[in-house]
Amino acid sequence: MIIFDTSTLILLTKKELLDIFLDNYDDDILIPEAVEIESCIKKTLDGLIIEKRIEEGKIKVCKVKNKELIRRLVEDFKLGSGESEAIVLCIERKAQIVATDDKNAINACKLLKIRFTTAINILIRLCEKNMFKKEKGLRKIENLKLVGRYKNEIIENAKRKVIGCKQQ
Repeated sequence: MIIFDTSTLILLTKKELLDIFLDNYDDDILIPEAVEIESCIKKTLDGLIIEKRIEEGKIKVCKVKNKELIRRLVEDFKLGSGESEAIVLCIERKAQIVATDDKNAINACKLLKIRFTTAINILIRLCEKNMFKKEKGLRKIENLKLVGRYKNEIIENAKRKVIGCKQQ
């Protein structure tokens, strides 16, 4: 089971990676209510796609119970409601991993010993699983670089990993 926050969900959708991921992930994909609101409130193309995947049942929306922990994460880590609810939902559901590209959420995950992944890591994993060719993976990294706030070191490391993918 994987829990998404808003930033990663939108990044994957904008770069046409969400459907590839959804079609090739064998476990539940959950988002808290705050992520649904944040990602679907604007009727942009990515918001409409996410809304449709929720309607189709490919992404499940869940209510988070521990409001006090959400409040503490918001205060202690300066998180938005989507990031804090995603982390709390991960704890409550004993999920394997949180998908987040938010620096403060990543720091919270590290401190709380919660596994996390990012849009770039998901892209690399899709390439390793032969979901698309290396060239397409490299283009998608460049596209993520334009909309995400990644350090050059992260982008260059991702490119090396995609180039190193064994393709069938």
